[in-house]
Amino acid sequence: MRRSVLVRFLGLSLAVALGAVIATALIATYSTTEKLQGEIDANTGQLQVDGEIYGELSKYASDHPTWSGVDKVVHDLADRLGRRVAVSTEDGSVIADSARMLGAAPELPSVPAATIDARGGGMGKMGGTMTVYQARKSATVVSGFAATAATGPPFIAYPDWGMTDDELKQRNQLAKQAVDCYATKGKSASVAQVDGTVPQVMIESTQSIAGIRVNAGTPAKGECLPPGLTAPSAKAKIVNDDEVRRSTGCLDAAGIKYKINDYFGLRAVEPIANTEVTETFANCVSQARVQALTPYVAPPAKLYLGAKSTFNVFAGEGLLRTAATALGVLLIAALVMLFAGRRLVRPIVALTGATQRMRNGDHAARVPVSGKDEVSRLGHAFNDMAEAIQRHDFQRKAMVSDVAHELRTPLANIKGYLVASEDGVVPLDGALVTSLLEETALLEHLVADLQDLALADAGMLRLHPASRDLTELAQQVVLAHQPEAESAGVTLISTTSAPAPAVVDSARIRQALGNLVSNAIRYTRPGGQVLVGVRSVDDGYNLTVTDNGTGIAQEHLPHLFDRFYRADVSRTRTTGGSGLGLAITKHLTEAHGGRITVTSRAGAGSTFTIWLPAASG
Repeated sequence: MRRSVLVRFLGLSLAVALGAVIATALIATYSTTEKLQGEIDANTGQLQVDGEIYGELSKYASDHPTWSGVDKVVHDLADRLGRRVAVSTEDGSVIADSARMLGAAPELPSVPAATIDARGGGMGKMGGTMTVYQARKSATVVSGFAATAATGPPFIAYPDWGMTDDELKQRNQLAKQAVDCYATKGKSASVAQVDGTVPQVMIESTQSIAGIRVNAGTPAKGECLPPGLTAPSAKAKIVNDDEVRRSTGCLDAAGIKYKINDYFGLRAVEPIANTEVTETFANCVSQARVQALTPYVAPPAKLYLGAKSTFNVFAGEGLLRTAATALGVLLIAALVMLFAGRRLVRPIVALTGATQRMRNGDHAARVPVSGKDEVSRLGHAFNDMAEAIQRHDFQRKAMVSDVAHELRTPLANIKGYLVASEDGVVPLDGALVTSLLEETALLEHLVADLQDLALADAGMLRLHPASRDLTELAQQVVLAHQPEAESAGVTLISTTSAPAPAVVDSARIRQALGNLVSNAIRYTRPGGQVLVGVRSVDDGYNLTVTDNGTGIAQEHLPHLFDRFYRADVSRTRTTGGSGLGLAITKHLTEAHGGRITVTSRAGAGSTFTIWLPAASG
């Protein structure tokens, strides 16, 4: 299947444009990423600030069933840490934005810094770092609560989750009782409480560190610790029971075995020992957690930090902008290429059509040409070629017609005389034989001329150059045509005297010069004269044949050396020959590296000049 130049040109241009867009986007992305990486490496403290913001908002999400009221927390974090803080729903609706609180409304960054989800595995991730929940869960004991595996209680991100003021007050009383108990046993104990969380009983001791004795404290253990001190809140129990119920129901329906372990008052659904956790098991437990926690924690939200993140061409809003930019570039490229391509293809289509018409025989086919570019030059070259083909075709047809005409006349004469002689009408005497010989000589001369032209056209015209005197050759031609001139009543004179040495084929030069002399005698009236001269010029010799005959009209001069062209179109035997003499003369002259010219005026005679180069050395 052939594809047009326009389609290939358009496809290539679009491919280049698309490649340019993609390359630009990749360079922009990689350079921006490297710049951001450098900024992060240079300012690691910023990550700590962002982590603190994330932790505060995650705690808020764990403690509240909705995001209502988070505006104050966002505003306080922004004032204290010097960062823009914004929280939005998953569909993009803004919940709180510290910048909008200040009266400004800048566009949110294209990519959120983190997703806050208090229902599942650690409430989401932030920048590839460990979440608050995951970090706390990795400890062996968190304020008395044992760390759990991924299948353990998901909502114990900190020990006082879901506790009421009364429950915290009761825990403080139990902690005081434990301290008093240790005092009766001679141990020094105290109550430690951080950020309003449940109290923890610490046993004070003195340790030696690097040879220096310092006071230290370790979590208390033993019979003085009342069970209620480490018990979870009532809300935690409700959520835990709902989670266990949902987990076991899902696992029972799937036919998966499990076990339930107790961790300080909270139960965890875990696989049977030495049994790998399957994907179905993990899905049942995680979905149970999400469903159990949904009524008690805020829904998932996106956290945005900073004024505006770096534009990412392959994500979110950046992807849309990149696609729109690429589409615009491709559209503009397509329009430009279509316009330019049509202008480029139009003359080619015209050339193709004209070529096909010429192939079908219409040699008059031409193409319109405008401009000066390569295609225009091609159009001019095509028109010149078509003109030459048409002219040569016309000449070929004319030549065939002329050859047929020139051959038909002598052949008809010979045939007529022979038939008449055979019938006894004309006696076969010497006069008839002489006439037949003249007609045969005409045929022989015409065939010889045609053969010379054929050899010249094929570049096979053989020359036998030798050093000769052009003056001597001119005199020989004059002597050879003297009888013809006397018969026509024309005076033929040679005006040459000084030697004119040149390297030529003497026979061919006599033939060329003889054609000119014969034509001059033919077209000169009785009583006229023909002059043959040889004159030295700077770089060679001019052989001239001048007559005072009828002359040649100006419109015939450009065509005199064409084959079978004669100024007298009547083709009468008395006024012209075959029309090949001047064409042969031109070929013979050019074969010697010379040229032939003519000057004439109607009624004032003509002058033919053959220039030949002089002998070198």
